[in-house]
Order: sequence, then C-alpha cells, then structure tokens
Amino acid sequence: MNSLSNHPVPADRSFPSTEGATPMMQQFLELRGQAPGDALLFYRMGDFYELFFDDAVRAAAALDIALTKRGEHQGEPIPMCGVPAATAEAYLARLIKAGFKVAVGEQTEDPKAAKARGGSKAVVQRAITRIVTPGTLTEDSLLDPRAANRIAALAQLASGESAIAWADISTGEFAVSAIAVEALSAELAAMNPAELLVEEARFGEVAGLALRAALTPLPRAKFDVASAERQLKAQFQVQELTAFGDFSKAERAALGALLDYLALSQAGAPAKLSPPRQAREGSVLAIDPATRASLEIDRTLSGERQGSLLDAIDRTVTAPGARALADRLARPLTDVAAIEARLDAVAWFEREAGLRRQLRDRLKSAGDAERALSRLLVGRGGPRDLKALSGALQEGEAIAARLLGEKLDAPPERIAGGIGALTLSDKPELAALVADLERAIVDEPPLLARDGGFVAEGWMAELDETRQLRDASRRIVAGLQQTYAEATEVASLKVKHNNVLGYFVEVTARHADRLMADDTFIHRQTMANAVRFTSTELAELESKIASAGERSLAMEIETFAALRDRVEAMAGFIRQATGALAEFDVSSALAEWADDASACRPQINDSFTFSVDGGRHPVVERALAKSGEGRFTPNSCQLDGSGENAARLTFVTGPNMAGKSTFLRQNALILMLAQAGCYVPAQGAVIGVADRLYSRVGAADDLARGRSTFMAEMIETAAILNQATARSFVILDEIGRGTATFDGLSIAWAAAEHLHEINRCRALFATHYHELTRLADDLDAAGNVSLRAKEWKGELVFLHEVGAGAADRSYGIEVARRAGLPRKAIGRAQAILKRLESDGAPAAALDALPLFAMAEPEQAPLAEPSEVDKRLEAVDPDALTPRDALDLVYALKALAKKA
Repeated sequence: MNSLSNHPVPADRSFPSTEGATPMMQQFLELRGQAPGDALLFYRMGDFYELFFDDAVRAAAALDIALTKRGEHQGEPIPMCGVPAATAEAYLARLIKAGFKVAVGEQTEDPKAAKARGGSKAVVQRAITRIVTPGTLTEDSLLDPRAANRIAALAQLASGESAIAWADISTGEFAVSAIAVEALSAELAAMNPAELLVEEARFGEVAGLALRAALTPLPRAKFDVASAERQLKAQFQVQELTAFGDFSKAERAALGALLDYLALSQAGAPAKLSPPRQAREGSVLAIDPATRASLEIDRTLSGERQGSLLDAIDRTVTAPGARALADRLARPLTDVAAIEARLDAVAWFEREAGLRRQLRDRLKSAGDAERALSRLLVGRGGPRDLKALSGALQEGEAIAARLLGEKLDAPPERIAGGIGALTLSDKPELAALVADLERAIVDEPPLLARDGGFVAEGWMAELDETRQLRDASRRIVAGLQQTYAEATEVASLKVKHNNVLGYFVEVTARHADRLMADDTFIHRQTMANAVRFTSTELAELESKIASAGERSLAMEIETFAALRDRVEAMAGFIRQATGALAEFDVSSALAEWADDASACRPQINDSFTFSVDGGRHPVVERALAKSGEGRFTPNSCQLDGSGENAARLTFVTGPNMAGKSTFLRQNALILMLAQAGCYVPAQGAVIGVADRLYSRVGAADDLARGRSTFMAEMIETAAILNQATARSFVILDEIGRGTATFDGLSIAWAAAEHLHEINRCRALFATHYHELTRLADDLDAAGNVSLRAKEWKGELVFLHEVGAGAADRSYGIEVARRAGLPRKAIGRAQAILKRLESDGAPAAALDALPLFAMAEPEQAPLAEPSEVDKRLEAVDPDALTPRDALDLVYALKALAKKA
C-alpha cells in the first residue's frame, strides 16, 4: 500500500488477494490496494467506469443502479456495477453528497499502444490520477457556484499551540490562522469547510464541532513541523517563509498537512494555490454555531438559503461576487480601518448610481473566471475555461477604462486597487495573452480539449491546411455515394460510417448480388436487411481522413497546452484581476441593496457604544414587503458598555408575539452587518466593534447528543457567561423558561447579574419574568424597554413599538386564544390566572383551586334585552310592506344611536 493510503480500511470492508486473478482483475486489485481504504475505486474501462467487489456493492446501493456480476475470482462471483464516463460527474456528485470518497483509476495508455506492446490480450496501463473528496472538487457540476468549497487542516501540538489552515482549490485561496481551542467551534462554523483534516488521535474531540464537514483522520507524522516547512518552501520556491508571514509552529504544521493531502489527492501533483495568507487571530467577529443558526445568517433553521440574511441582501451578479459576500457575512471584521475601507467602496458606488448600473451590466458577462483559472492550473480545465478567462479579462479592461475615463470622485483605495489590477496597458504579457485567447479560441468551444474543434480558423496555418485536407476527403466520400449509385444502378445505395467498420457501402439485401458481381466492391458484413461492402478507394480515403483528423486533434491539443502554460505563467496577475471583479461586484451589490432598503452607512469606532436610530430587521422587512402585509415598524436601541450614556444591560419585556425576539435579532444583525462592511437598515447607527457575538434565542433540543431543550439552553448560556468579554455583544431570550418557575427565575436573575457585573458586555435580555425588571433600579448600568400593545374592543393589538419602561403583562392567554385553544381551556386558564394574581401565595391559591372536571364553568350574566331587541321581537316580518320595512330600518338605527 503506498502513501495514498492514509486511512485505515474499515473493519467491514475487505478485498481478495491477486492470487489466481486475470491480468485485468490483478491490475484492479493492485490499484485498489493503492487507493485509500475509505474510497471507492472508479476503474476506467473504455466508455465506462467500473466498480468491483465491495466497492460495487456500496456504489450500487448509494446510486440505485443495477448490481451485476463479472466472471469469478477465487471461486466466487465478482460483484460489479458501472457508470458511463460521459456522465460520471453526475454520479460523483451523488456519491460525494452521500459521504463517499472516490479514487479515479484512469487509462494512461492508448489501447492501440497496448495492443502493439502485448498483443490483443494486453491490459491497458492504468493509474490513480485523482482522489475525489468533498474538499477537493473543482468541477462546476459538483460545486455550488455561489458558495466556497473549503478544505481545512487542524494542527494541535503537544505544547498546546493550535492553528487551522484552509484552502479552496476551486479558487486558489490558501490561508492560516492561530486559534484558541475554545474559539474552534466558532471558526469552523464561519469557515464551513466541506472537509476537515485532523490528527487520528484527536478525531473524537473534533467530531462534534464540525457537524457538516467530512472528517479525514491523518497520522501524526503528517503534522510534522520540519516536514511542513520543507514542503512549503518547495511548493512556493522560496528559501524562507517570512515573506508570507511569521508563522508559528502550529501554523506551519497545519499548512504542511493540508498541502501534503492535496498533493496526494492529485496523485502527487502539487496543488496550485496562492501563497499562504496569515490571518490574525481575533481579526474576525467570533460567532458560535448556535448564534449563527439563531440569526439565520446564510441559511434558515430549516437549512434553506431562502429566508436567510444572505438571501435578503444579496444583489451580486457574478458567482465570485456572491462567494465574496457570503464570506463577508460569515466572517465580519474587528479592525476599524479594514471595515471603513469596505464601507468606503460601498459608499463610492452608492454615490455613483448611474455608473454602478452600467458596471453591473458589464459584470454579468464576466462569468466565473476565478474557478476557470483554478481548473486550468490543476489540469482539469478545457477550452471553455480559456474562453471564460479571455471574456472576463476583456470585461475587466473595459470596466477599468470606463472608470478611468469618467470625471468621478477619487475612488477609494479598494476601488483604485481594483482598477489597477484590471488595467492591461501596463501588463503587456497579459494583454498579449488575452488578445491571443480571443483570436485562438472559437466563440462556442467544447468542454474538453480532446473533443477538438476549438481552435479558430486562421490561428495556425498548418492546422487549417490539415482540416482542409480532411474536409476535402469527406466531400470526396460524399461524392462517391452518387458515383457508386449510378455505376450499380442502385439508387438506394448509401455510404455510411461507424467506429467498427469505418466507411462502408450499404445496400438492401435484394441489391446485394449486383455489388457481389462487381470487382470494385469487397464484401464486409451481411445483416438481416442489408449488406455492407468496402472498396480500395474508400479505404484509402478513410486512411487520409483518419490521419488528417488525428493530426488536427494533436495540433489543437498542443495549442491548448501552450495557451494553458501561458495562463499559468500569468496566474498571479489573473488572480488579482478576478479578485478585483469580485470586489467590484460585492461592493456595487451592497450599494444597490442599500438604495433598495434605505440603509445607511454606520459610524464604526473602537468605543463600547451601540446606538441605532430607527433600526429594522432586513429579513422580516423584506418578507412583509413581498407579502403586502404592511410596513415594518422601526425601533431604536441604545447600549453603552461603559454605562455612561446608556444602559449596558437592557431588559426587554412585553406581550408574546409583540416582537421581542425580532427586536433582539435585528440589533444583532445590524452589528454584524456593520462589521462586515455593509450599510445597515436604520436611519443612523454608531457601532463600537465587538469581538464576539452571542445569541441565545429560541428553543431547540439536541437529542442526538442526549440534550433536552433546557440542557441545550443552559449549555449555550454557560458558553456566553464563561466566554463573553467586555467588548462582546449578547442577546438573550427567555432564559430559564424550560424548568420550574422559581428555578428558572433564579437562573435568569443570576445570569443577568453575571452579564452586568462580571462580563460587563452590551446585552439585550428579553424575559417574561417581570420580577427581573426590578434589577434596573439596583444595577447601575441596567435599564428597561418594552414592546407596546393595547386592548381595543376586546382585542389585543400589537403595536411593535419599543418604548422606555417595563411591561406589566404578557397577555399569554390572549395569544393562546388566537392560536386556537378550546374555549373551555381558555376559560379555565383565565380562572386560574385570576386566582394566582389575587392571592399572595401562588401555591396556596392552587391548592384551593378545584380540578378542571369539578369546576363549574363560569356563565356570563345574561344581559337585559336592548330597545332594539325589544322592537325586533315585536315585528312580524311577513306583515311588513316595503314602506314599513324602510321605516323599521330608520327606527332601529335611531334606537341604536340612542343606545
């Protein structure tokens, strides 16, 4: 077993030895031994990928395809299934989604060469050319175009030092950051890797943290620091790594383990990545998984993108721009200068509305050059990727020229840098490459270079001549059909072609004797309704056509390779250009959303202030607008971590369904949007940056890990109280409601005091424990606000307005009535509530309360009949004339008005 086999073979998987195997099966089993134990082996046989033994059993079940048999090995039938090579990507996508890894065993030798080498029974040489895993995908058909596809490696050294490195080989991203163990969960939630590499000994520790990632255990040796340093220097051809950053030992170990795994997955070929970028620890707003889920940042609680914050604000028009926006929301910044730089770019596009719309129209034609470049660099690209690069770089040049040609406000740093990256006039080699790609590749090239037909006419004179020879020969073949038909007097004679016989003459069976008697024709095949022939002339033409076709394809493949090499040489400049296009897209898209949503630019600083004037929840507001159910009611929020200008801890009370949770979430989202470098849905906002964002809102259990709803709530609350700092921002809703009343009130009371006195962070604390509102008088930096409601004509009307002071009631029974509880249950609840509120000792009040079945339902007192009722009682409808009926209506109206 070679070094590709990093993973132990699962106990329930076994493969036979090669003893007694046929040459083909021996080759399969040898490749099977080289592949990772937890991977299926796709074994290329002609137009199919075949799977055998346990691989076939598992793949057939996962793909719902037929499981058959192919001969015997060691006296047992060989299970087999297969998928067409032409549609293999669709099957790969299903297997990857089902959690499989797939080793691809490709033919590395032409079958003709194998036959020449060893005769008709020679086995074509094959080798594992790639191991497809969730984190190593590059094909568009296997990836979400609007989401990153990262693979990460976690290094935890014996010294306690930890780091995480990550890469996206579909875009070339490569980065690393030191990380504290307690921050790992939040980092993994933000990164959302498709695959995570961990040391075997730590597999169990990490398994519960990366719930959506495929975990791949690696031996400890893969995280060796010295080996990692050598690999990094060799990969980027440098003698020292200091040019890229001052990497710690853990960071080097993580980078090296990741590079090594990527090289193994590409059958030894080094991954084509950008130089490693060192992310500073603490440079992003930490958002733990529970908070991320609660705020529904990139997906709702049901797992859908629609209805999330990302869905509400996304106006990007390119896939790279969409990925950049998703990354900004996933990892908001903590550095004021970096946030302001993003906001400057958005503000510039917001001011230049006309130019913004023109630029966005051009960006729509830019495509996804980022992933096209990466496919070309790892050897999986094709002519379409070359054309995509050419088109994107031309659009970029046009955009840069447009921005430079206008009399505009001086562009901010990020925009100016993008213009420089897209300008080709100072990059002659790149400009020449773009011009050549435009001339060399046809407008609609095939996906794969081996399909041919992608080099444009006029690019290579020799290729044009060879094509003319091929096409002329084909015209001669077409002319032969008419010549042979006239010579034999068989009007239905046809000249056809297939891959077995090549070109042949076909006539119906009743005309076969005429050609049999003619020495010009040589019999080849007799079928039920037709007979096939060839001729010396036809065979010679076929040889010329085949030779010309092979030469043409060889020249096209050579042209593709030369252009691809030039692209690789310019990869650094191209990556800068594709990054600039993504920057322009995301900044202009955020400006577009700001206009649509009447959002404002927040003021960002290093204070402990959180001041929002007229804030709105972007997702709820959009949903109301789409449904036509009215306008969202804006509300302001003032917090100050220092406690000088506003409360540090604010209790939020009010009726059920009045909007407390919405108010909490909207302020958390406003803070997050501001630190992501976005405008915020408010009339004005001053935001002091937070280091961590916590949300404990909503009730959900985690039965898979043995956690009840209340236990899950307490675990999340414990994380907040243990980890929140004075710079953190916390929203808490209904702490303690999942247990006994006094227990819950005690926990909520203690949590509130802890947040105020020990954590000293900005916090919004929603509760129905009205007793907690007294703390606003006892704590020096606490306050109360409430959601307003009023009763009108016996109905409760929610105003959704936040005002100063505490609420006095929660109106829970009214909400229960609206939800459809039976009338008797509502009446019973009202009776119990009345008793509890009237007695000083709730327990004693309940002891004296009769059971449901024993309690006499309270009868509403019968009202005296009104004057209208009396008048109606005296009326005989059948005796009324139309005039009498009209007079009666006027009389009743007068009585009602009098009443």
